[in-house]
Amino acid sequence: MGSEADRATFRTLHTASLAAPALREGLSETTAEKAARHLRTLLGTPALALTDTDRLLAWDGAAHHHAPHAADLAAVAIERGETLVFDRKDLVCTQPGCTLRAAIVTPLVSDDRVLGTLQAYASESSAGLARATDEVATWASGQLELGELDASRRRLMEAEVRALRAQISPHFVYNSLTAIASFVRTDPDRARELLLDFADYTRHSFRRLGDYTTIEEELGSIRRYLVLEQARFGDRLGVELRIAPETLPISIPVLSLQPLVENAVRHGLAPKPEGGTVTISARDLDREALLVVEDDGVGEDPERIRRVLAGDTSLDSVGLFNVDERLRSTFGDDYGLVVETAPQAGTKVTVRVPKFASGVRP
Repeated sequence: MGSEADRATFRTLHTASLAAPALREGLSETTAEKAARHLRTLLGTPALALTDTDRLLAWDGAAHHHAPHAADLAAVAIERGETLVFDRKDLVCTQPGCTLRAAIVTPLVSDDRVLGTLQAYASESSAGLARATDEVATWASGQLELGELDASRRRLMEAEVRALRAQISPHFVYNSLTAIASFVRTDPDRARELLLDFADYTRHSFRRLGDYTTIEEELGSIRRYLVLEQARFGDRLGVELRIAPETLPISIPVLSLQPLVENAVRHGLAPKPEGGTVTISARDLDREALLVVEDDGVGEDPERIRRVLAGDTSLDSVGLFNVDERLRSTFGDDYGLVVETAPQAGTKVTVRVPKFASGVRP
């Protein structure tokens, strides 16, 4: 590891990395207990406490008899809004042999809101320990804020998925039922099959799903959607599926492919008088899978697609932005949508997904 300074730096970074996951989950008794011992190791103090705004969450180290005073010290520091140093007159102690004579208490802040305090207890205070405590508290506050941002992003994604699930167009429902009705007398068997497909499609769209699904299950819903659209468009809508069987069990965020297929039909093929074909393919690429949704429809202005993927909500195809965001959030920025299009040249949307990703399971 090189010099002693290098080893000390590594130990510090490693200890911080051990505390970070708990802090990212927010400030609670459970997370505070997990993080407190690592934070105490960072500071090298005999004892350390974490509080929320009105109670002790965790105490780590010696002299636990001082723990009942932590909430009172926190209240003072939170009211003042700054790091405070308390000495022996503030830490009244009747325990023989107790060496704790000072406490440095600093607020934990996220987005200008005080969430609690970090308290370092020592035999004596010093300017160096006060600065170190303040720096550790600033770092811990940053982790708490990142955790809140992650939670907010997850809630936003969940809300967007719910919105996508609810976006069964009234026109699609009306047109599907009209198409089914047209076959009731001429082809009752097909009408019955279409009605079952419609029931399965709406049931799948409205039921409560998790965050992830498999390519196979997503394709099942897409198949039902396309069967209903083919009943309406007739020969104007062609469908080609090229699916490698080994890609079917791969996990993906729910509603990753269906919005792409719906966009291909609605925006690519429906405006084209003679219609066209939507092609869905899934190829095995060793550790990844390559998913492609392509149509030979009217195409789109590339600049408009760029604005959609940049989050311009004034444009239709919000689903395209939503899918891109969720793929990047799940797998990383290397796994967003790649869209190739031009007016009257059709549209090709490519998605790469890893076969295995931590935490991604239906």
